[in-house]
This record gives sequence, C-alpha cells and structure tokens, in this order.
Amino acid sequence: MPTPLPHRRLNQLLGALLVAASLYLFLTAKEFAATVLASRADLPKLQLATRLSPGNADYRNRLGRYHAFISNDPQAAIASYRAAVTLNPHNAHYWFDLANAYRVTGNIADRRLALDRALQSEPTAPDVAWEAANFFIVDGDTPRALREFGVVIANDNSLVDAALQQSWRIRPDADALLTGVVPARPDSLLAFLSLLMSKGQTDAAIKTFSHLADLHQKFDSRYLFEYVNYLIQSRLPDAATSAWAQSAPALGLAAYLPTDDNLVVNGDFSLDVLNGGFDWTYINRTGVRPLLDASDFREGRRSLSLTFEGPGISDAGIQQLIPVRAGTAYDFSAYYKSADFEGAGGPEIVLRDAYSGAVLFASDPLTDADFWKEVHSTIKTPAETVLVRLAVERFPAGSPIRGKLWLNDFQLSPDESPASTNADSIGDSKDDKS
Repeated sequence: MPTPLPHRRLNQLLGALLVAASLYLFLTAKEFAATVLASRADLPKLQLATRLSPGNADYRNRLGRYHAFISNDPQAAIASYRAAVTLNPHNAHYWFDLANAYRVTGNIADRRLALDRALQSEPTAPDVAWEAANFFIVDGDTPRALREFGVVIANDNSLVDAALQQSWRIRPDADALLTGVVPARPDSLLAFLSLLMSKGQTDAAIKTFSHLADLHQKFDSRYLFEYVNYLIQSRLPDAATSAWAQSAPALGLAAYLPTDDNLVVNGDFSLDVLNGGFDWTYINRTGVRPLLDASDFREGRRSLSLTFEGPGISDAGIQQLIPVRAGTAYDFSAYYKSADFEGAGGPEIVLRDAYSGAVLFASDPLTDADFWKEVHSTIKTPAETVLVRLAVERFPAGSPIRGKLWLNDFQLSPDESPASTNADSIGDSKDDKS
C-alpha cells in the first residue's frame, strides 16, 4: 500500500513547482514582450527588446538596420551588427548587413572580411552566393563574383537563368564561363546554350554544345531540335549535321541518322516521326489529314497517308531538311499510291534549295495510281546548294482538291554512275514552279 508523503514534504514540492511555473511564465512573458517590441520600427522599443532578450542575435541585427536605414547612424549600426554576428556567427545575412555598413563608412578591409565570413558561414547556400556575387560586382571583383554565380548555378535551378545573364554581362566570354562558372552538367549547359542562342552568339553556342556532347549524357531531345533549327536558320547546316550526329546516340536517336546509301531519314516511316531535327517535321494544315498507316506500305511497316479535302491547300505540311554536297549528282526515288482524287492538278513531291527556294525536282501530280508507283530522278545540286527541303506541295496552290495519297520508301543517295559526272540538268524540275 502506497505511503503518503508527509505534509511538510508535500508543501515543499508544491512550493517548488509554483516557483518554477512562475519563473517559466515570467521568462515566457518577457520573451513575448521582446518579440512584440522588436517587431516595431521604433528605436526605444527595439532597444528595450535587446535588453529584455540580450542573447537574441536577430534583435541586435534589427536594431542595426534601424540605425543604418532610419536614423542614418552607420557607427551605431556597425556596433549592433557586430553584436549580432558575435551572438550568431553562422547567419550569413548578418555578415552582409555588417559589410554594407562598412561600405558606407569606407572601411574596405573590414567589409571584405565580413563578406568572407558570410561565405564561410554558408558556403553552398545559393541565396548567400547570389548576394555575395552582387557585392563583388559592386566592388569590381569580377572573378569572385563569377565564382559565386557558379555556386548559384550549381545549387538552385530557379536562379540559373538570372545567374547566367549576370555572368555573361560582366564576362561575355564563353571559354571563361565554361571553365569556371557553368557546371559540366546537361541542365546547366543547356541553360547557357539557350542564353547564347537568344543573344545570337553562334560561335559561343557551338563551343557550349560541344561541351554538352562530350558528356555523352541523355537530355531532352527538344533542346537538340531547337539547337539544330538555330544553326540551320544561321545558315550553318554543317554544324547542325555535326550536332545531330554527335548527340543522336546518347539520346537514343541513332536510327534517325542518315546513311551513305540513303540521306533521307526515316524514309519508310517505320520509326515514329520526331517532328524535329533532321527527321520529318510537320505543321497541321487545314484540309489535310496525315496518318502513319500500318495497313498499306511498300517497305518497312508503315506508309504516310495524306487525305486532302478542302480549298486553300498549298502543301501537305510535312517536310524534311537534308544536308547535301554542292555540285553533286544524286539519285532520288520514292513510291506512292493514290485514290479518289478530284480537282485540278494534284500533290507533288518537290525538292527545293532550303535557303533560296529554287526547285531542284518536282514530280508529276501524284494521282491515278491504285498500285505502288515509283517517282525517280537524277538531280545535280547547284554550286551554292548545301541543304535541300523535301516536301509534298500542291499545284496549283489554293484550288479545291479531294483525295488520298500514300507515300513510302523515300531515298536520296549520291549517284556514282559515270554519266552523272557530266550531268548538267536538275532532273525533272519544272520551271513554272516558284
């Protein structure tokens, strides 16, 4: 059976508990009062808060900011900031505030020491690195600013674009930034590549993509498509071809590389259409319905079917850009079937110079063929032609048309026959097509 405590001991215990509770309530009330006072932008209240809670570094820092920005007393601000960093030397923002105060007083040596301590307290924190980098820009210390922007880029995806913009502004040198600022990672290199393309810095973009390709790591193929398109628009098809060949294996696109026997990529439509790079690309056209048809094909396992139904059709919306050598003879062929065509003329397979738009070859209208029929020609590229566009166009453009067309087995290869050496023609090109 429990033995009851003597009355004296019970009273002593209750008294001790009461004292402890009173002390706790006092300290809690005191800290609460300090918190309320410190939240007011009022000097006496801030000073009282620091007295009520002398070990609170944040209150000391708030008092310093009051002296710095309201009472305009930099020496008093420095005293409060120093008290804050003494109480908590691990908060980088306290050191930044102290560095700012030293800047106002012209104390450069102590300012730099404060910045160093800020970075030592949180060396990989991106917000700290960002603030430090901007301090160094003001000081004209470009190398240290770039080093801190590198920390930002490596640790905070949300600040990558802004850090790259700032880095390029203070050091517009791709080699320097690739060496010391941009991490050798696909995400960082792609962001830098995008920046360079937006600024038209083509040589720098080529260097950056070379670094990316050397990683042999996978990234979203849409970035490759954008880069290839940028190079083509910049009239650098050789560089675009090189980028495509460098990156395709790592991105799982090796099957989309041209071969010596056929420069047309995915010519039998057995692969999915990438809608980018050097594969087929397409734009939805009103009155044209494209479909990969697995029910009817000549080679591979699918054909491309195009259903035409409507006026105003100038092309089928599908095309492929093909790098070629200037002044070279090529053998071109394709197969087609068609059904139920109505209207003047019809769709035609056309090869044009991708830059000048000059027609190198245009087939007869692809109508009235209920079996797989070949289109074939030998063409010779003009001296200035290095990129051709293969497309399906509608002649005469704009007039109503209805019908269905199947296409398959596109091939373009160098013609090495003796007769092609002296060929001057461009095959079955038609002078009346612009």
